[in-house]
Amino acid sequence: MAIFDDEAGAQPRPAVGRHEIGQPLDLLSVHELDERIAALRAEISRLEQARAAKAASRAAADAFFKPA
Repeated sequence: MAIFDDEAGAQPRPAVGRHEIGQPLDLLSVHELDERIAALRAEISRLEQARAAKAASRAAADAFFKPA
């Protein structure tokens, strides 16, 4: 492994399953890109569910504390 670390211009490959916004994508295979797309779609779904739960909670609180 040390042989590759000493090469000029060598870039470490991103960790599998971890994606950072704006990171270079040229070192990823098509399969790795597909995995990241699936992971990001799952995260978007999770965020949307959390947002919906918070909105419902807020609406319930607003209804409960609505001035008479």
